[in-house]
Amino acid sequence: MREKIFMNFPLILVILTAVTGLIWLLDHFLFRPRRLRRRKDGQDPLLVDYAKSFFPVLLIVLVLRSFIFEPFRIPSGSMIPTLLIGDFILVSKFSYGLRLPVVHTKILETGEPKRGDVAVFRYPRNPKQDYIKRVVGLPGDTIAYKSKTLYVNGEEVVISDGETYKREGSGAIYPGVSRHQEMLGDVAHDILVSESAGSTERVWEVPEGHYFMVGDNRDNSLDSRSWGFVPEANLVGRATYVWMHWSDGVLWSRLGNRIK
Repeated sequence: MREKIFMNFPLILVILTAVTGLIWLLDHFLFRPRRLRRRKDGQDPLLVDYAKSFFPVLLIVLVLRSFIFEPFRIPSGSMIPTLLIGDFILVSKFSYGLRLPVVHTKILETGEPKRGDVAVFRYPRNPKQDYIKRVVGLPGDTIAYKSKTLYVNGEEVVISDGETYKREGSGAIYPGVSRHQEMLGDVAHDILVSESAGSTERVWEVPEGHYFMVGDNRDNSLDSRSWGFVPEANLVGRATYVWMHWSDGVLWSRLGNRIK
């Protein structure tokens, strides 16, 4: 259903990096020369010593997390069977454009979402929360969902015959749920369909600069069918790999899995 951030970690990281860097610079150009004139050893104060130690580490973490990869943990089952509760994933921050941390202003175009991508984005109704879903509709598309079947620009999205879903890892038990393979653009991936759940029947026109996102656990996902479109400005990045799984324990078969 959603990927949740419990604190504004990017803001805290930016502040810590800025403060430690400022202390280091001020000491290097202003206070250290004065100390050397008074004492030959010029020993650094404890605060400066800490700043010099932590600043390079904080800067590296800030750059990696803001522009290269960011880790997330999956807390809900809306993307089962692709992503399980307890999966730790890596999200490519450069796939959809480089953005400044905290303010999210795009500073460099590097690419756009493709149909079938698994994308992380800031929830339009509460941008403090990060969600993860699959990109179904691109700007200008017409998306329909009828009788548990997706239609993109009037064409049915084909799925395979269903088979019984065998639960992996931690999460809800899904009785009466079948597993299917869906072909969305060039991406083949698995989805879950519940035979007992009702089906929303609607048609949506995706506005320019927006995307239509749907969970792979089709009958257990709050997504664009419920709350609308995702603005391009809310995109965070593309989910790429599961680097660990921890729920009741480590699920070794999940480690290193490519997300598709």
